[in-house]
Amino acid sequence: MTAFLMALLITALLGSVPIFVALGGAVLCSMLLFTPLDPMVLVQRAFAGIDKFALMSMPFFIFAANVMDRGGLSTRILKWTKSLVGARSGGLAYTTQFTCMVFGSLCGSSPATVVAMGRLLYPELRAEGYSQSFAAGLVTSAGSVSLIIPPSITLIMYAAVTGVSVGSLFMAGISAGIVYGLANVVYIWFYLRRHPAKTSAPSTWAQVWRQTVESAWSLLTPVIILGGIYCGVFTPTEAAGVSVVYCLFVGMFIYREINLKDLMDVCLRSAVTCAQVLILVAMAQSFGWFLTVARIPQTVTAAVISSVKSPLVFIALVNAILLIVGMFMEGLAAIVILGPLFFTIGTSLGIDPLHLGIIMVSNLALGNFTPPFGLNLFVASSVTGLSLSEVIGASAKFILVAIGGLLVISYCPPLSTFLAGWVYGS
Repeated sequence: MTAFLMALLITALLGSVPIFVALGGAVLCSMLLFTPLDPMVLVQRAFAGIDKFALMSMPFFIFAANVMDRGGLSTRILKWTKSLVGARSGGLAYTTQFTCMVFGSLCGSSPATVVAMGRLLYPELRAEGYSQSFAAGLVTSAGSVSLIIPPSITLIMYAAVTGVSVGSLFMAGISAGIVYGLANVVYIWFYLRRHPAKTSAPSTWAQVWRQTVESAWSLLTPVIILGGIYCGVFTPTEAAGVSVVYCLFVGMFIYREINLKDLMDVCLRSAVTCAQVLILVAMAQSFGWFLTVARIPQTVTAAVISSVKSPLVFIALVNAILLIVGMFMEGLAAIVILGPLFFTIGTSLGIDPLHLGIIMVSNLALGNFTPPFGLNLFVASSVTGLSLSEVIGASAKFILVAIGGLLVISYCPPLSTFLAGWVYGS
């Protein structure tokens, strides 16, 4: 049964069948052929998979991200970041990386960051003389940090399947996201030593102040979300709702770039995105449940524990598995399927569940732009007008850089956990 289940799933995925259909179809066929279970159980498990408190914040954060994109918040953040670092040699490259990190802390979506920032920054990078390969690779990779820096949908999913505190994961994601992003900054610095770029006129203090004032409403968004959670004013789920109200207020009444027609479009786009994410989660949860019924996780756990005694070796194994999985599977599905399995083994080896979650999400952030199915690759191809093969080639060096950042996060646990320990005393 197990061999049939996995063979059917892999065949469906290789045949470009939608992931949720591949997961649900593999389970349904296996149930009908090898078990006496009523197929209605699959529907019940799918509903139970999305009937989780931790998932309540997901639609709000998706809606808030779309409001920010349409309401002009992302454009103002770009101008503010450019006023700070744009005057350095290669300032626009640094601006791209830092803007994606800031915007990632607002929307929590890697593809959304690539779309919003890529449309604005890729033409500017090319106009300033950056090579097509470097510009496309930077835009594609810089957006992946959104999976780590809160509010991250993937971190919320890890919390839902393991029971780890969402607030603690958000705090850990801040420091880990900075480390992950700084790996790109280091590469940009080395790149610019060999390929000097144009230097813009430095911004005066008056210009920096003006951009800061104009962007203040946008920059308050992460302060409200994370500050509210940190100060105990509201829970992460309540913070998601607050972020929607705040972003709507800014977009409609402060910047006045959203009217009622735009709002309807934003609602529709957000509803479609939520439906896509939640049906994937439902089917992935059903798949994970069926694996448990077949005792596959228990068997794998026992085999790994008997052969792997070192936490460091297990972390290396997790990284290797997730780097491969991330090439073929969307991050949320991977978390739902592998999260409980790795959580069980990791805790038995004494690995901090918080640190393990950050390692998993960092791997899947990298998976967003690794071929052949990294979602950012397809999005960047659309944004830049390049072919998929050109975008993949452009991203190759950035993949190696991201692996370096991943190794630092994996083997230096305090970088991921110190902030959560300081805030929550754990």
